Amino acid sequence: MTKGSDLLVAALENEGTDRIFGIPGEENLDVVESIRNSSIQLILTRHEQAAAFMAATYGRLTGKPGVCLTTLGPGALNLSTGAAYALLGAMPMIMITGQKGILSSRQARFQIVDVVASMKPLTKLSRQIVSPLMIPTMVREAFRVAQEERPGPVHLELPEDIAAEECENVALIAPHPVDLATASDQALDRAAEIILRARRPLLMLGAAASRPRSTSDLAQFVLRTRIPFFTTQMGKGTVPGGTELYMGTAALSERDYVHEAIEQADLIITIGHDTIEKPPFLMGEGGPKVVHVGYQPASVEQVYFPQCEVVGDIGPSLKALADRIEGKLTNADALLHLRKRILERIGARATEDRFTPQRLVRAVREVMPHDGILALDNGMYKIWFARNYRTEMANTLLLDNALATMGAGLPSAMTAAMLYPGRRVMAICGDGGFMMNSQELETAVRLKLNLVVLVIEDKAYGMIRWKQAVDRFPDFGMTFNNPDFVKYAQSYAAKGTRVSDIGDFKDVLEKAFADGGVHLVSIPIDYSENERVLVKELRERLPAILES
Repeated sequence: MTKGSDLLVAALENEGTDRIFGIPGEENLDVVESIRNSSIQLILTRHEQAAAFMAATYGRLTGKPGVCLTTLGPGALNLSTGAAYALLGAMPMIMITGQKGILSSRQARFQIVDVVASMKPLTKLSRQIVSPLMIPTMVREAFRVAQEERPGPVHLELPEDIAAEECENVALIAPHPVDLATASDQALDRAAEIILRARRPLLMLGAAASRPRSTSDLAQFVLRTRIPFFTTQMGKGTVPGGTELYMGTAALSERDYVHEAIEQADLIITIGHDTIEKPPFLMGEGGPKVVHVGYQPASVEQVYFPQCEVVGDIGPSLKALADRIEGKLTNADALLHLRKRILERIGARATEDRFTPQRLVRAVREVMPHDGILALDNGMYKIWFARNYRTEMANTLLLDNALATMGAGLPSAMTAAMLYPGRRVMAICGDGGFMMNSQELETAVRLKLNLVVLVIEDKAYGMIRWKQAVDRFPDFGMTFNNPDFVKYAQSYAAKGTRVSDIGDFKDVLEKAFADGGVHLVSIPIDYSENERVLVKELRERLPAILES
């Protein structure tokens, strides 16, 4: 005989689960005991939202579902933002929540919320387990659904009486690989014909191109075709550095310097584009043709409606497409002459002796090795890092350009530090986003992580304040005060340093990494560049391009 919670944990071990993030409640106590007697590590967080962000990032980095655990009611509902984060960001995750007993009702309706129903719009699948005999089947199905394209979160609710119920041993279901289909020959032939006719082709690498399974074949496709490329924010780093074909990252939807190449292209081949990202360019009448290469058919939107689609496993599909066009692209480099000018303009003012975003990005890039990982929260700095930070490996700049939630930067960095203890990992947060989950500093210290947390202080919700100014509204309702971040970090037994001179910034970061442990570094920021560059300068760019 065995009990439901033991079956659940055995099924999770069967799937390769090595850690569970979360905050249990009394309805999970049988599950907690089963975890205690298993090979799985329980990582106790200080807020359920952080647990979901950590599990989602585990899925993003490994391709295997991360698992998080909470109790019923308020605990389960605190997963909602993390569920949406994983759903929009295509990150495989399993959420397990508790519930009062369903075979009796000794506490009436106390704390009971219909969590299964509330999770349905935020997940790929949301189900209640009503019998321990069903646990192995339901766990196997949950992992399959979470991992299959398009990846995302799955929710399972385990009532406390089902968790405690004893039953006969039930055989576990062994996981097996599921190979994705390659695009059809007809689709590949159509795409090849369009590409070979192009006079000014351009590649765009999107969020799905950063899946661990596809990055190697994607790099080979770029090298074989020699077509210059740009990336979306979540597609950065999918092709290694050194190709000399990188044209920039579309941190904005239009007008930026990289759009000079986009505007002149007559064909854009989008690889792994997911329209859940903020549009990297806007399709319209008279614009370039678009060939969509993706795991799934294109989502037709007002600003994205490809004329040709290559649907299937991206890696093998790109190999088959390269076989058709390699050596035949006489115009592959037609846009490459724009590269130097685009990258120079983007990197301008990176040497000034003040805390401009450009100088900040440069200093961070100088202390991060090619495999170092940055995890960004959401704020104005995210646009600058997307635009200016050069990446050489996939998933070394973790940002969210789908849900674009605040509060995810620190938990995401913590997961990266757990998974890759030998690599430099830095969380970059604005003061607003940092304070939404700053309590996880205690978790990071308790787990003995090596992590640098960079907090950018402007004492405001800076991105919204900037948009408020751009739209010519009065400056109102966006400012606040902060704690002393150095003392705040020290109160959690972390180290803390405040930098007031940009000349000291790089040395402070180097020392923080060398010292190890959790080290918070606080800096001011000069956001006058937001208006000067992202509004005035880019408005002036468009007439100049039209005249050229």
